[in-house]
Amino acid sequence: MKRLNYLVNGLAALALIVLFSQCAGKADNQAATTAEQTASGLSEMKIAFVEIDTLLSQYNFCVDLNEAMVKKGENVRLTLNQKARELERQKQDFQTKYQNNAYLSSERAEQEYNRIAKLEQDLQNLSNKLQSELVSENEKNSLQLRDSINAFVKQYNKTKGYSMIISNTGFDNLLYADSIYNITKEIVDGLNARYSSPAKQ
Repeated sequence: MKRLNYLVNGLAALALIVLFSQCAGKADNQAATTAEQTASGLSEMKIAFVEIDTLLSQYNFCVDLNEAMVKKGENVRLTLNQKARELERQKQDFQTKYQNNAYLSSERAEQEYNRIAKLEQDLQNLSNKLQSELVSENEKNSLQLRDSINAFVKQYNKTKGYSMIISNTGFDNLLYADSIYNITKEIVDGLNARYSSPAKQ
């Protein structure tokens, strides 16, 4: 009787081992099939990259935006410098008059001092306002530029069928890629072809 139990238990154990090995074999086969499908899908991926530094330096819209921002920045700087020079002149005049007792009363000197202090505060407020406007306009321009590039790339890719288009700035993202995957010139040419500079209109 004990021998029969041992025999039955042995057969059951053998059956379990065979069953587990078959399941494991199926799992291995499924994993191998999935890996093959993934590798096959990756090999079918069509990838390209765009050098952002080159694009930004050659895309006429970006060049025009940068030139406009440089001019505005220069105008702000000139305006603030001119007002600062005028304020400095008035401060010097006040200092000279005060030292020479040119004011009829201390109240009159205090009024002039307060007027100059207000001019100084007004200049600081103007500086903050103009700088803030520049930053805000720069952010707006960046969004416009990004939207312009994204819209074009989306349209461009309808005919090219890339799975992925990567942006590359210096060595930030892409350590190596064969130059055949570089579509920067096509993108720049396409962007410039559809952009008409305000100066040319």
